[in-house]
Amino acid sequence: SNCGLQNEPRPQEMRKKQMKRTTSTWEHNGYTLRPARKEDAENYYRAGFERLDPELARLTGSKERYSRDEVISFFLACLDDPDRRDFLLVDPAGRIAGECVINEIDWDARCANFRIGIFRPEDRGQGLGTWAVRVTRDLAFEALGLHRLALNVFSFNPRARRAYLAAGFREEGVCRDAVRDGDGYGDDILMAILEAEWRAVKTREAHLDS
Repeated sequence: SNCGLQNEPRPQEMRKKQMKRTTSTWEHNGYTLRPARKEDAENYYRAGFERLDPELARLTGSKERYSRDEVISFFLACLDDPDRRDFLLVDPAGRIAGECVINEIDWDARCANFRIGIFRPEDRGQGLGTWAVRVTRDLAFEALGLHRLALNVFSFNPRARRAYLAAGFREEGVCRDAVRDGDGYGDDILMAILEAEWRAVKTREAHLDS
């Protein structure tokens, strides 16, 4: 027996996926999720990093200040990286509201890392992140042919943790007191979803939406 691996993408199929960039866009309550483009670089810096929201920095483990050149050069380098896919959330007024990233893609192991950031407090807490997590999750398995998608979330970010659990991610491990949070510490929680788990979640979501 080959343990049911006959349906897995062959190496040449994964190489094609590696080279292909999606042009799809998705919409939700006036917001759009779309692939990042080079011409977004300046607006990306202004929207997310010129005045970085302290709470976003806390919840994502980012430093509190970035220079313009630092952000723009990193953004442009990301777009040229074949082992990551960067998407931007754009609000109804056309302003960049956040980002979703699939990075550290291992095309042989068919696994990757996921992260999301919503830049402004007023765009949080209304289901935008939950929707964006699900869209990006689906793209990881459908378009990129991944087998595993993993992420890290801090214990003092319960809203994000709930969104990941609702999207089918499972907790795999906890690094206790691994991050500073003000005068105290928080846990770094590893979560992931596997291909078969994603298929089951999609079936459940389709049933709920019908």
